[in-house]
Amino acid sequence: MNQNLPSCRFCGTELEHIFADLGETPLANRNLLHDQIADERKYPLVARVCGACFLVQVDHSVSPDDLFSDYDYFSSYSESWIAHANRYCDGMRERFTIGTQSFVVEIASNDGYLLQHFKGVEVLGVEPAANVAKAAIARGIPTEVAFFGVDTARTIVARGRHADLIVANNVLAHAPDIRDFVGGFAVLLAPDGVATFEFPHLLRLIEGGQFDTIYHEHFFYLSLLTVERVLHAAGLRVFDVEELVTHGGSLRVFACRSTAEHVTTPRVEALRASERGQALDRIMGYEGFASRINDIKAEFLAYLASAKASGRKVVAYGAAAKGNTFLNVCSVAYPQIEAVYDRSLAKQGKFTPGGHIPILAPEQIAELKPDDVVILPWNISDEVVRSMSFIRGWGGRFVVAVPNLKIS
Repeated sequence: MNQNLPSCRFCGTELEHIFADLGETPLANRNLLHDQIADERKYPLVARVCGACFLVQVDHSVSPDDLFSDYDYFSSYSESWIAHANRYCDGMRERFTIGTQSFVVEIASNDGYLLQHFKGVEVLGVEPAANVAKAAIARGIPTEVAFFGVDTARTIVARGRHADLIVANNVLAHAPDIRDFVGGFAVLLAPDGVATFEFPHLLRLIEGGQFDTIYHEHFFYLSLLTVERVLHAAGLRVFDVEELVTHGGSLRVFACRSTAEHVTTPRVEALRASERGQALDRIMGYEGFASRINDIKAEFLAYLASAKASGRKVVAYGAAAKGNTFLNVCSVAYPQIEAVYDRSLAKQGKFTPGGHIPILAPEQIAELKPDDVVILPWNISDEVVRSMSFIRGWGGRFVVAVPNLKIS
């Protein structure tokens, strides 16, 4: 065994194959107060793919306590995400007869953005970030401040309830001990209960060159083929899957105990076949991604150099983790980007990690009257353009860099 190579967090195989090497970056969700800038740390950010189970994973682990104990991401600031959550709850009520006798648990429940829609249903959120959980509790959502895994699941079950529905949106990738995390679902689920997992689809990440979704909090980058292996190891079975447009292309996987009666839909085999067709069951399917990264970077930096040479004021919208990653991988800092505007009160008045660009309220954008607004969370670009359309009144333009540069 090569002592210099990390091992797969799921199957233990040596990780010989690099998927993307993004250099050293700070924590993508760690926006800084001015007096924290001098002590900022950077960490290697390398994603590798396992040659045995094809789980893509970052190989430098930052402590989960450092990543999630005090968190700047509040789900309720995205109107499109709230609408997505509302539609989900309506759909689950209808499909699985979730009602007043049901018990619904959300893992990584954030500020209660989703559970608030299950009116009349007993709910419980599990959220490790105490500051975010506090917002959920203030909203009337019972919330356990904890990391989820087998022990947390046993604690909940000891109170006398198994879950009829467990919701896990954009959290499967955040759990470094993926076996323990998924094992908690097997403990907590009722015999015929359902767990749904939403996560960005690795196939769409590769197709769209979405390297900015790779950061330290995202330990894993997931395909259906690999997720099925992980769930099977915990005694869980995938019986349905939906392809979603969220986060640049996501999957919603429906799982149950292996002994449950839920019928497997044809969509599962169809997506397996699609992933095999794109070689996600072979190393060759993961090769060439680094060149996509270089192309996207070069195109954006050429635009930025041209814009600044022409005297254009360039700002950005959305101090999201993907945007911070994008700017740091491109080595873009203040004053190349003069400000980042974000609706989150928790981010305003701080500075972006790495580039130390001031984060301001969107209402302040008219003070600067920028010529170009780079939309960093490109997955909600339509929402941003609608809310900021007034910048066109002074000739302002919108810029999106991923997967290709677009100026409108």
